[in-house]
Amino acid sequence: MERPGAGAINSNECENVSREEEMSEEFEADAMDSLKDMPFATIDIKDDCEITDAPHINLERSKENERISKDQIKKRKKKQKGYQPNYFLSIPITNKEITRGIKILQNAILQQDERLAKAMTSDGSFHITLLVMQLLNEDEVNLGIGALLELKPFVEEILQGKELILPFQGVDTFGNQVGFVKLAEGHHINPLLEIAEAAKRTFQEKGFMAGENRSFKPHLTFMKLSRTPWLRRKGVKKIDPKFYEKFISHTFGEEMVHRIDLCSMLKKKQSNGYYHCESSIVIDFIYS
Repeated sequence: MERPGAGAINSNECENVSREEEMSEEFEADAMDSLKDMPFATIDIKDDCEITDAPHINLERSKENERISKDQIKKRKKKQKGYQPNYFLSIPITNKEITRGIKILQNAILQQDERLAKAMTSDGSFHITLLVMQLLNEDEVNLGIGALLELKPFVEEILQGKELILPFQGVDTFGNQVGFVKLAEGHHINPLLEIAEAAKRTFQEKGFMAGENRSFKPHLTFMKLSRTPWLRRKGVKKIDPKFYEKFISHTFGEEMVHRIDLCSMLKKKQSNGYYHCESSIVIDFIYS
């Protein structure tokens, strides 16, 4: 796999995307339904913030961001009852072997029930969600970007210069409602869990409502029935295990974790299907 340049990237380097927060009804339903997707990060999200060289981050994106008052942070903590995540940290899936395998899986399911087409995750959106959070305005988005930058050295300390390779094998569901490709067991699990915990701690220390009470279970969503509520009226209330039985032990491939993106659930998506990307960090490795 090719290793992208080291550094961190802001939204301009991801893609020049409109900042308008217009949504079609279908997108709004998808964003809200996605909160039911994961047993921790409760979201299904999309990928493809292409990276070439590693540009400079505008670290001055403001020192004023660090000046959000302690009073404001205290007020945020009192709003737990209204917690509605609208941003997330994403590890994009860029290995074409994995995406090809998922497309074969999706097509095999559609051959058995073509009505499920709208339930499928689109090509450009495969990812793993590390963390969800609520950022209420642009000042908080800027502060969130700062938190992402602060996360970078913690991630690199956890990895100690070594690559983190995620192997994907097999298929499962959450309650027969969300279909996902499983992350295989192995020594890669612990560092990934440590990164997720470091991310949660970093954002919560900024006063953000981040994460959920449910445990983090990394997975790669390929379909979810919440995208097609009208099918329930037609009797489609669960994902039939027979649809994916031939893929129960299928090996989809490996993804090297090289980038973490801060993405919006609600802002207009990029032309390639990925969610709006506010900023990214690229992980540095040591090669002998």
